Amino acid sequence: MSVPYETAAYEPRESPESPEEHLARLLGRALNSFELPDETIRRLDCALAYDGSLRSAHHSAGLHRETYRHTWLLADGSALTLWELVHNTVPGGEAQHEVYLDEEELRTATVRLPLPPDSPDFELPVPVQLASLPESRPTYAPDDSADHARRLLRRAENADRPGTDVVSLLATASGHRITQAFGRPCRAGRAGLCFTLYEHAFLLSDGMEVSLWEVEHTATPDGRHMCEVYATEDAARDAMERRASQTS
Repeated sequence: MSVPYETAAYEPRESPESPEEHLARLLGRALNSFELPDETIRRLDCALAYDGSLRSAHHSAGLHRETYRHTWLLADGSALTLWELVHNTVPGGEAQHEVYLDEEELRTATVRLPLPPDSPDFELPVPVQLASLPESRPTYAPDDSADHARRLLRRAENADRPGTDVVSLLATASGHRITQAFGRPCRAGRAGLCFTLYEHAFLLSDGMEVSLWEVEHTATPDGRHMCEVYATEDAARDAMERRASQTS
């Protein structure tokens, strides 16, 4: 598992959960996580991105069952899915969590639950289509955003990071938000190499939106975490590719 690359200025609460943190939470609550193959855990240890969704649910007479699909994007461009079963065995009882490697194992585990077999589940289509919903403006946190921009650029170690003109521009920021950026994966370098890309979007006082792109990676000689910041997403992804190829 990775550790923060900065101990003083870095504030984990500002960033979304990493793929590794999603995995750790899933394994921590699943009663049977020890049954997963070691090779599966090793493959997931440095996943680049994560996505989870509710697949089906059933509620009847105080009993409930939900199944969730958890998918990780791996460094080689492939995807790996784990299936989570959440249920209670007595009305009003505490929820139990189980995790399975494939849908067949999930179905086998589901059959043994004390739920009426003739009551239909509902299944969510994948992906869920929300095209009819109006597009809404992102929400920005009004949390001393100018200082957040200064700290972000201060911890960046790349020589081609945005300069003083960007710092001056973001001094008028009235809000910001942080999201993990997915998309095309970078090529895998040496074993254990981790890359994470974040978009730091800032709302300026005149209503203009400006983004900085943070690359967190372990492509360093000693494997420590390093932060780089770029003005565009393309520049950030090119840097990820470059770093990965240098360690292949």
